[in-house]
Amino acid sequence: MKKNNEICHGRHCVFLMHVHLVFVTKYRREVFTKEILDNLRPIFSSVCADFEAELVKFDGEDDHVYLLVNYPPKITVSKIVNSLKGVSSHLIRKKTILLSA
Repeated sequence: MKKNNEICHGRHCVFLMHVHLVFVTKYRREVFTKEILDNLRPIFSSVCADFEAELVKFDGEDDHVYLLVNYPPKITVSKIVNSLKGVSSHLIRKKTILLSA
């Protein structure tokens, strides 16, 4: 995948695909602290890199997180979302358990 002027070129395609994701906590509980949000950014970036995608923007508040992801057409949005939610949840829970022990 080659980038030229913000438009990506594959072997047989030209594309510029973004998806805006908002992950909301259950019952809108305020669980995202500044520390957790700071830990989430590199986690989301690494998951996106595994899919040859790019995390363009990331922001969050106490009860939700915003992501803007630039992704190639060979990846479905559902696979990206499943990996982002699964990996981030696993690693954040692991960190909080280690910190509380």
